[in-house]
Amino acid sequence: MAAARKSKVVARLERENIQDEIYEKIYLAIVEHRLLPGTKLVEERLAEIFKVSRARVREVLARLAHEQIVELYPQRGAYVAKPSIDQALDVFEARRLIEPDVLRLLIERLSPERTERLRQHQELEFDARRRNDQRAIVRLSGDFHMLLAELAGNSALTRTMRELSTLTCLIIVLYDAPTSSSCRADEHSQIIDAISHRDLTRAQALMLEHLEHIEKSLKLEPGTEEADLEAIFGS
Repeated sequence: MAAARKSKVVARLERENIQDEIYEKIYLAIVEHRLLPGTKLVEERLAEIFKVSRARVREVLARLAHEQIVELYPQRGAYVAKPSIDQALDVFEARRLIEPDVLRLLIERLSPERTERLRQHQELEFDARRRNDQRAIVRLSGDFHMLLAELAGNSALTRTMRELSTLTCLIIVLYDAPTSSSCRADEHSQIIDAISHRDLTRAQALMLEHLEHIEKSLKLEPGTEEADLEAIFGS
């Protein structure tokens, strides 16, 4: 009886691990702009690519939909979220309200270890730009804002920033904002310097300027492009 229960637990953990892996691959493809806003995520093709059942894929897509990264339509299927102009403005409004308080919490709880984590991330961004690794630049730019929330020590804020950062990645590609200039490493570095000096006023002002800079880089003319799911996930 105990062996049977153990076997069920192991099987459940394996299923969860597989689902987490598929989730991360789709999530990463979205934030790296390999899956563009509006791309249809065909359950059958994804099931073939990841060698799992359609039910497993459906669970992953439902999780992404819960985080507003994917949109589900009855009788039509799942699509990478395609934020409207109003939704894009809402995202930046939310970020302007949330991120200054993330900085406040982080500075209140700042430690040498947290400062070192920020510096390490700063070096990763610099290295990606030196190598002109566009995928890494995009991913790390979003990760910076999620890292701030993580280091602030509030799990709810971390989840919220993950969602907002991902939506911002979609907005950037949808409205044709050049990521290399819209989310610049030097602006991140200035914010890190202000944090390390515990200068909350300066850190918050820099963050608001940073968000304004990203928002102003948007071109409100969406574009569309088909994606090859096999090419993205087939390797």
